[in-house]
Amino acid sequence: MEVTSGEGKSNGNCINKSTHERRVGLIYDQRMCKHRTPYGDDHPEKPDRITVIWNRLELAGIPQRCVVLNAKEAEDKYLCGVHSKNHVNLIRNISSKQYDSRRNRIASKLNSIYLNEGSSESAYLAAGSVIEVAERVARGELNSAFAIVRPPGHHAEYDEAMGFCLFNNVAIAASFLLDQRPELGINKILIVDWDVHHGNGTQKTFWKDPRVLFFSVHRHEFGSFYPANDDGFYTMVGEGPGAGYNINVPWENGRCGDADYLAVWDHILVPVAKEFNPDIILISAGFDAAVGDPLGGCRVTPYGYSVLLKKLMDFAQGRIVLALEGGYNLDSIANSALACMEVLLEYKPISESTEAYPFESTWRVIQEVRKKLSAFWPTLTDELPTTLTNQKAPPHVLLSSSESEDEVDEASEIISKDLVQAIEDVVEPLLKLRIEDYHGQVTSASWRSKLSKTDIWYASFGTNMWKSKFFCYIEGGQVIGMKKPCSGSMDRNPPKETRWKTFPHRLFFGRDFTQTWGPGGVAFLDPLSNNEEKAYMCLYKITLEQFNDVLLQENFPDNDMNSPLFDLIALDSIPYEESHIVEAVKRGWYHNVVYLGKEDDIPVLTMTCPHSAIESFKSGEIPLHAPSKDYADTLIRGLVEGKQLSEEEATTYIQVASTKPL
Repeated sequence: MEVTSGEGKSNGNCINKSTHERRVGLIYDQRMCKHRTPYGDDHPEKPDRITVIWNRLELAGIPQRCVVLNAKEAEDKYLCGVHSKNHVNLIRNISSKQYDSRRNRIASKLNSIYLNEGSSESAYLAAGSVIEVAERVARGELNSAFAIVRPPGHHAEYDEAMGFCLFNNVAIAASFLLDQRPELGINKILIVDWDVHHGNGTQKTFWKDPRVLFFSVHRHEFGSFYPANDDGFYTMVGEGPGAGYNINVPWENGRCGDADYLAVWDHILVPVAKEFNPDIILISAGFDAAVGDPLGGCRVTPYGYSVLLKKLMDFAQGRIVLALEGGYNLDSIANSALACMEVLLEYKPISESTEAYPFESTWRVIQEVRKKLSAFWPTLTDELPTTLTNQKAPPHVLLSSSESEDEVDEASEIISKDLVQAIEDVVEPLLKLRIEDYHGQVTSASWRSKLSKTDIWYASFGTNMWKSKFFCYIEGGQVIGMKKPCSGSMDRNPPKETRWKTFPHRLFFGRDFTQTWGPGGVAFLDPLSNNEEKAYMCLYKITLEQFNDVLLQENFPDNDMNSPLFDLIALDSIPYEESHIVEAVKRGWYHNVVYLGKEDDIPVLTMTCPHSAIESFKSGEIPLHAPSKDYADTLIRGLVEGKQLSEEEATTYIQVASTKPL
């Protein structure tokens, strides 16, 4: 077996500890984080995508149950099985000094691509890592494997990088098994692409090849969703000997969730997979159809992904390789990846049950796909009974567990009908970033100067009640129990005054995992007052500038801020509105600023979830969850050191808030 070496990998001999468990391979290497935007600008396809997955798996003890393999760079001869020699040469050399003056210009001519000094190494490691795990699984050394790689690959075509993808990692691994390792007996490969975007590059690679059954389910919207062409339509079934071996399931709309995907599995993919009988399955595992993804606008839950994967384990003797593709909500991709790894390890039983129904458009697409492919796959010939297809959700009804209605609404709003332009807008200004960054610094200095002259009371009801924890938001750093440090505020002066007060609001705990605290719920405050409730709150007198920095860290801690999230106009109007939704961080959990009155004629503000999220907590759509011990201990320290409650009283206060129904 391979053990880890190099930075960014788990330590120790990561081999299965019980004989009944499957041997599951895992590859991750921080060197793939070297591929980043040239000037450090934020971008959806960023290095954090793979680090949050690895950290989440480590927190759950997954690497210790796996065979952790070393990442390897792909050899050119294997890359050329899918890409042209010119393309391979370009990616190999693009990070060298000879391209320093031309690199950004080359990237600007490509579709949604950035390049830097680390792109070559990252791309070679990503492709090589998928080859490595695929070969190990094909040889029988592993039952299955997950390659946590970037940059992604499924958009990359024969002679062109596009859509954040440089090499087509999965296609290269499939080509390698079929053409370079015939002795392994891999004659039929099923590629399942559940990324929310169509795998155009993979489709073109195997368009005429009956050895590969390519299946892609994706948002298409009649060619308006990225990559914005007809390639992903259900009529594109392959050509010549490959006719019938290319299956597209094109969603007509966003918001598709677990019920929609499971219907496609049950009535298209699973029946065809039985007939095809693959020797191995490669999954282009993009998690951008997950709830809360800023580009995907769909609603697949971690549970949903686990069921989709479990159904595929009935084929090819469970020989499955997952390779990371897209996915841009860090919480969603981490939790979805964990759910999939638990399935590969057969760690948790999967019980398939849902009260949700697919959209009407989903049944329509399924029936059209079955009709088109029935000439190639007899199992699809029969029409689905109307008693089944009549079980459908009306448009815009929530289909699956979501982080909150507002968050997914925001994700949907972000998606324009022309996603090509939307994504290109992220990448196009690379050459102008230095000028824009300078302009942003000037703008930032201007608003910060104005807001630093205004004081507010920030009322904390969660871990910030403990001064040491709140000071992390001001000075930076972390306290015991935290999994990651806070960045701190631009103005690191301590609060001018601290005092305590109770307010007639309900404290409760929800969600089940955060990057800062790990597993467990975190504190929320019902934004509506209730005289029968009492919440202890620590008030810090800080500047409105500092409040903006705290607001950012509570919602999107890794982002920069060139303009205020909550400005003087919002401050003047909030006494009349009582709350203010901060649109710029609407996908965060604490984007609702609530007005609690005045102290010494200074506004008292807190931040919590919107009222719509309260309804989602009540319905179970967003989970209620008790806090972890570390999180609860931090609240207790705050209440005790603030001389509000004894340790026993504080413990009871938290227990009641954790268990009392909303």
